[in-house]
Amino acid sequence: MTSPRTTNLSLVDTDPAELAVDAIVIGVHSQTGEQGATSGLAGTLLLASGAESIAAAFDGKLTETLALLGATGGPGEVIKLATLGTVTAPLVTAVGLGPEPSGAAPAPETLRRAAGAAIRALAGAPTVALALPLPDDADASAELRAVAEGALLGGYRFAGYKTRPQPTRREPVAEVLIAVPDAGDAGAQAEIARAQAVAGAVRLSRDWVNTAPNELRPPSFADAVASAAREAGLGVEVLDEAALAAGGYGGIVAVGQGSEAPPRLVKLTYTPQGGGNGKRVALVGKGITFDTGGISIKPAQGMWEMKSDMAGAAAVGAAMLAIAALKPTVAVSAYLPMAENMPSGTSYRPGDVITMFNGKRVEVLNTDAEGRMILGDAIARACADGTDYLFETSTLTGGQVIALGKRMAGVMGTPELCDRVKVVGDAVGEPAWPMPLPDDVRKGMESDVADISQVNAGMDRAGHMLQGGVFLREFVTDDVAWAHIDIAGPGYHSGEPVGYWTKGGTGVPVRTLVQLVEDVATNG
Repeated sequence: MTSPRTTNLSLVDTDPAELAVDAIVIGVHSQTGEQGATSGLAGTLLLASGAESIAAAFDGKLTETLALLGATGGPGEVIKLATLGTVTAPLVTAVGLGPEPSGAAPAPETLRRAAGAAIRALAGAPTVALALPLPDDADASAELRAVAEGALLGGYRFAGYKTRPQPTRREPVAEVLIAVPDAGDAGAQAEIARAQAVAGAVRLSRDWVNTAPNELRPPSFADAVASAAREAGLGVEVLDEAALAAGGYGGIVAVGQGSEAPPRLVKLTYTPQGGGNGKRVALVGKGITFDTGGISIKPAQGMWEMKSDMAGAAAVGAAMLAIAALKPTVAVSAYLPMAENMPSGTSYRPGDVITMFNGKRVEVLNTDAEGRMILGDAIARACADGTDYLFETSTLTGGQVIALGKRMAGVMGTPELCDRVKVVGDAVGEPAWPMPLPDDVRKGMESDVADISQVNAGMDRAGHMLQGGVFLREFVTDDVAWAHIDIAGPGYHSGEPVGYWTKGGTGVPVRTLVQLVEDVATNG
């Protein structure tokens, strides 16, 4: 299944009050402290830049009217107001931006969330214009990119499987116009093209995560990724169960052997024109298309969300499509191990010893720690092929959610690379927090019969997120800088829609991976 349509995006430099659209979106700030307390009802709101002509059309009463409707300017708040002919658009929609920043436009992530919230709230309006605040100077790329991405992602909706029309279900916004000083500016046009490529990848990643698990088992997932990659001009290699067994991918084979849908390993390759800058990047993503826990079966409550256990592979595969479109000057290879973790007479068992791709032997203590088994093989293959930087992402541990919550990923690995992930994640609105890999955690994973246990030998879940990182480190060669990004929380959103996040797959960390690749292309 795929989302029903993609929102079209373009730039305009027409006066927002004169745009022939179904709705015009403006930003409003909240006022706090003495100024807000003494200004009366209307003074609790402050119009953001970009809304000047709209305010003039309302004879200066726009903030007062919005306040009467309950607007506070809080971040993400959306208030709709019929214009009754005061401007060309029949509807003005005010989206909250929080307190006014001093001497600058709102932060890019504030704009991204505001644009997403507004476009989502305006479902049913075919054409919407965004007159949100952008810096006056020429260097407004981050803010414009954020508005464009927020609009495209806020307009996402998964097609779903309903057989009857839903009378109350309004169609997503079909066309978004962004008001800028110069719609013909080459830099602005480039930002729109980039946002379309990256947001399109995020939307595809969400589609894959949201697809019912009976429709996206390892072979069909591999086919879908391979087909999209070939169409994008990427190199594609797919290893089936026989090739995996012959190649020594013990972890992938072990996890996948419990399912009638056999495992796969998909490798995608992007080669820049002229050979690029000489650096090589490897991306690895966990592709467990459904995780029952295997023999160590999970509780039934909430297990349906385990269709999202392939969010890492979905993000990596989709990011490669954006990379193919953006053409950075660095070579990139992606490795997507895919398996379905099922309990059956052929499942791998607690107590099994598995020989991995790099020859290390792993004692299995918990078949629900399957993600690290398939990732270990994929990481070892990436290192064997040769790379300078390795970024791996996975919905790996519940410990990530306990430690960092639903929005913040955990990142472990080479300290300098973890810091780089944090900086990039903050910039694109996908925050990550560096975590340690203590020696005592590795000591607790010693095995009496093999090189390492999958989890703490005493089945102690203390530092569970760190155990995952410590295990994966065993498969990274010493000459490779690496970072493991645990997205167990931010990879899937089970709550109500917020900002540019809709319910279900989020597409995290597609934008981080693309930005990291571009950063390596630019800075090495």
